[in-house]
Amino acid sequence: MRISAKADYAVRAAIELAAAPDGKPICAERLATAQGIPLDFLHNILGELRHAGIVRSHRGFDGGFRLARAADQVTIADIIRAVEGPLATVRGGPPECSTYAGAATALPRVWIAVRKNLRSVVEHVTVADVARGQLPEAIDRLAEDPDAWITRQPKRESPPSRGNGKVASSTTIGPD
Repeated sequence: MRISAKADYAVRAAIELAAAPDGKPICAERLATAQGIPLDFLHNILGELRHAGIVRSHRGFDGGFRLARAADQVTIADIIRAVEGPLATVRGGPPECSTYAGAATALPRVWIAVRKNLRSVVEHVTVADVARGQLPEAIDRLAEDPDAWITRQPKRESPPSRGNGKVASSTTIGPD
């Protein structure tokens, strides 16, 4: 899964709002500065979050943005869906609508399993969890797995050797 800058910024802004004392509104400029988010981009994101019912805006001297619901009721999934749409799509549609012929017939089940596993994380972590620094135990266990911290590169075959007429054996690059 690729997490866009937009989704990352939206989640970080919502976490910053969750950490606000007494749920008081925070101005966009302060959010942008606190999280290193370009202000114009943040304004657009906050508009989308407002339209989705995740944040509310308040005008006036003490105005700004605040979460529209309690921070423990706003999941990471809610925010991603608000700014990006469904969590997992295949060619722009839901995985269960994918159909393939021949040897790839079972592939939609793989995409559905990917979506299920993604949901099992982002639907169970709230902005309150992250703001407190206390993730659900199951999520912490996943993140504590040393394998989770390894970025895997695509496997590549070595090109055949030129010059001596022998073919080089194939190797992989990366930690796989």
